[in-house]
Amino acid sequence: MMGDQQEAELCYPQLLNLSCSFVPRPHTEAVLLYALLSFIAVLTVVLNLLVIISISHFKQLHTPTNLLLLSLAVSDLLVGLLGMPLYTVRFIETCWLLGDFLCALSHIFGYTITSASVGNMVLISIDRHVAICYPLQYSNQITRSRVELCVCLCWACSLLYNGLILKEHLTQPDKYNSCFGECVVVIDFVSGSVDLVVTFVGPCLVIVILYSRVFITAVSQARAIRTHVQVTAVVRAKVTVKKSERKAARTLGVVILVFLVVFCPYYCLSLAGYDLSSSALPPTFVTLLLCFNSCLNPLIYALFYPWFRKAIKYIVTLKILEQCSSLANIL
Repeated sequence: MMGDQQEAELCYPQLLNLSCSFVPRPHTEAVLLYALLSFIAVLTVVLNLLVIISISHFKQLHTPTNLLLLSLAVSDLLVGLLGMPLYTVRFIETCWLLGDFLCALSHIFGYTITSASVGNMVLISIDRHVAICYPLQYSNQITRSRVELCVCLCWACSLLYNGLILKEHLTQPDKYNSCFGECVVVIDFVSGSVDLVVTFVGPCLVIVILYSRVFITAVSQARAIRTHVQVTAVVRAKVTVKKSERKAARTLGVVILVFLVVFCPYYCLSLAGYDLSSSALPPTFVTLLLCFNSCLNPLIYALFYPWFRKAIKYIVTLKILEQCSSLANIL
């Protein structure tokens, strides 16, 4: 009986003292957690697929701003498809049973997706800043080809950057594991400090500064419209251009605000010295919260964007399969 109890508390019972120990969750609790987190993962994949199909299919949606939303939806889709299942297993089972190499690969994948999402948020902030503060220059400065190049660079730099920081984990994936069944990532002080500035402090400052200017400009122009200030023909043209742009800025501002709200606790725990790769409750909770943000973005689009609701109707009713449906007017 004692031997069976001891084996039940090991990730790899056959390895005895070399294996990590764990405390199994009650069966009912484990089933409920799997059901809940699996539902969120599936919902995340479905919703972001709808965003990707909508923007890719309808010609009217092929705008620079929507290309940035497409890139963000791809990163959110990958979170739901791969990131959330891995975090779910790690959170519920507490033992890592997929091998050391996949452990290192999962961390590189998670860090790359996070960095790419942060990069997309910065690009969205730049896009809205130019659209609101310099509307007459927007069409010349923010072109589709430039946005495509920026998106590609964002993903390439994210992969290269995180690959360099975590390259030691790929060459020696079990270096920092104290026992079999453990999956931890350790970043030295210098790399951690650089990462803090590159993926948290720097981007957050850029986003806050740019959106502060967007907010101030939008408020001042809305006030000018309400008070019927006499303006020149050029400024009238600016105000006309900015009507739809302000609406887009408000929606994307909500997306960015939600992202920062769930992103900050993640790095705050990192600063507090928590091991974010462990299965302890605080780091696991903030990691799952960060993943859940990928499910929230399409819901925000559905709430604020009429075109997204129309696109969903086309997709669900299979009208998207009709000839020339890509030319449909959904704006």
